[in-house]
Amino acid sequence: MKATQVFLGTLFILFISAPQTTPAQQLSGRVYYRASNQIMIRIDSAEMNPEEIAEAHQIMKKPWERNFILTFFQKESNWKQVETIDKESTLEQSDGMTINLSGREDQVLYKNLAKQSYAQEQEFMGKEFLIKDVLEPTEWELIDETKKIGNYTSHKAIFTKIVDSRRFSTGMAEMENVKDTIQVIVWFTPEIPVAHGPEDYYGLPGLILEVHNGGRAFYCERIELNPEQDPIFIHIPKKGKTVNSKEFQSMQEESMKQMMKRYQGKQGEGSKIRIGG
Repeated sequence: MKATQVFLGTLFILFISAPQTTPAQQLSGRVYYRASNQIMIRIDSAEMNPEEIAEAHQIMKKPWERNFILTFFQKESNWKQVETIDKESTLEQSDGMTINLSGREDQVLYKNLAKQSYAQEQEFMGKEFLIKDVLEPTEWELIDETKKIGNYTSHKAIFTKIVDSRRFSTGMAEMENVKDTIQVIVWFTPEIPVAHGPEDYYGLPGLILEVHNGGRAFYCERIELNPEQDPIFIHIPKKGKTVNSKEFQSMQEESMKQMMKRYQGKQGEGSKIRIGG
């Protein structure tokens, strides 16, 4: 415990004592990430050879891989998808249910660390929404481990918390309240002294280069700092009906309830369920 506290203090001293810049010279950059989801795939191999099974796994895996870009100034950032793979990949099942693994359109997440707020554009059920809310603080635990990511020495940090969530019951007829344990492992570098990271991850004394959240991960592949030829621009989302995060989540849950009710009455009739990529 003492070693961890010393390590924590040292990192924050390095972060605070990093060269300060004027507004016109503030640190800016772009970070390119590769994102992936490891999903469990069950394939009936009774009538398939190994080559066919391997090809099926690759087809299933591809829609879950995405490329993203984090654009940042010292206190503001944008996060968005920059490439969509197989925008309309579908998997037909024998029971008539189609799972559509379609890539989302580019949707911008804007974070303002000075104001501890965010704004995010989202399309849902054919309508545009603008989610605006406060950033939730994360109680990071810094671990005395390092590794190299590219040219940068990166430090490990984790957080674990129990959250209230809702999921469908076994019969998929209604939502039930459950407790979920979330554990996230990240690697950040104090050599780039900004508190930004992928998605809604932030708040460490250095740029977050890698994230592992269960089977979901983000990997930094390239960094551009203070680009002169293509200066950084931060977009503040303004399009769509304004809602907070709880209101948007409630709309999603209600829509899912209605969809599952319709599906239960139409099994085998070509019902479709869309899973966002």
